[in-house]
Amino acid sequence: MTYRSAELTAFLATNPHAIACTLASVRGSSPREQGTFMLVGRVDLFGTIGGGALEYMVIEHARRLIAIGQAEAAMDVPLGPEIGQCCGGRVEVSLRYADQAIRDRLAAQVAAEDAVLPHVFVFGAGHVGRALAQILALLPVQLEVIDTRREELDLLPPAIKSRVVAMPEAVVRSAPEGSSYVILTHDHALDFLIAQEALARTDAPYVGMVGSQTKRAKFSSWFRTEGGDAKALERLVLPIGQMGLGDKRPAVIAALAAAEIMVHIGQREAEIARACAPKSLGVVIGR
Repeated sequence: MTYRSAELTAFLATNPHAIACTLASVRGSSPREQGTFMLVGRVDLFGTIGGGALEYMVIEHARRLIAIGQAEAAMDVPLGPEIGQCCGGRVEVSLRYADQAIRDRLAAQVAAEDAVLPHVFVFGAGHVGRALAQILALLPVQLEVIDTRREELDLLPPAIKSRVVAMPEAVVRSAPEGSSYVILTHDHALDFLIAQEALARTDAPYVGMVGSQTKRAKFSSWFRTEGGDAKALERLVLPIGQMGLGDKRPAVIAALAAAEIMVHIGQREAEIARACAPKSLGVVIGR
C-alpha cells in the first residue's frame, strides 16, 4: 500500500460521515484538473482541490451538508475577484455523501493512481538516507529504503517501506522499469557495486550517489576498469544535492536531492509523453 492509499484507508476508517467533493467541470485556468477530488469529514480532510478560497468555500459547504444530513449539492464557482482568487477560470464542484459505493470507487481510483507512480530506491538508511526517505514519503513516488543493517532501518518511521538485503545491488537488477536509484550506504565499495548495476539500467531517470568530486573520480576510474561504458558515467549524479550550495548538512542534502530526483523523473516522463504523442501528418502538395 502506497502513501495515498494508506492515508485514504485511515481517513475512511475514522470518518463514517464524509462528503466527496469533485471538480466536475473546469473552464479556463484552475489550480487542479477536472476529476480531482477531496473528502471532507466533520474535522478531517483527505486530498485537495487546489487550496485557497475555493477549497475553503467547498469545505464549509460540505460540512453544512453533513450537519443537516443533505446528501448532494453542486457549486459553480468563478475563480476571480469575487472570491479573492486570480486564476481566472471557473469550476463546477459536485458534492456527494460518500456512501460505500463512492468509498470503494475512490479507493480503487487512488490505488490505481498509486500503482503507476515511479519507484525510487534509497540505498542506505544513515543520516542522509533517513532524511531523504522522510521527504520522498511526502511525494508522488513509490519509495523503498534498502540497507544491510536492520538497526538503521528501525530508525525510519514505520510507514516507510524498508527491507534488509544482504546484496543490495541485486535489488537493482529486479527493480521495475523506470525506477530511480539513490546510493548512500556506509560502504564505498558497496556504493560502487550498486551504482554499476544502476548505470546498466538505461531506463533509470535518476542515478545518484552521495559523496564528493574525489569519490566521483575514484568511482569513474573503477567503473572504467570494470568495463563500464564511459558514456554511462554522464548519467551519474555525484555528488547529489549540490545545486551550487555545497551545504553538507544531511537535511539540506536530502531536500536538494529530493528536488533533483523529481526533476529527473519529470523530464523522463515528458520525454516518454513526447515519444508516444501521435505525429502530425504533413501534407505535401505537388505542383
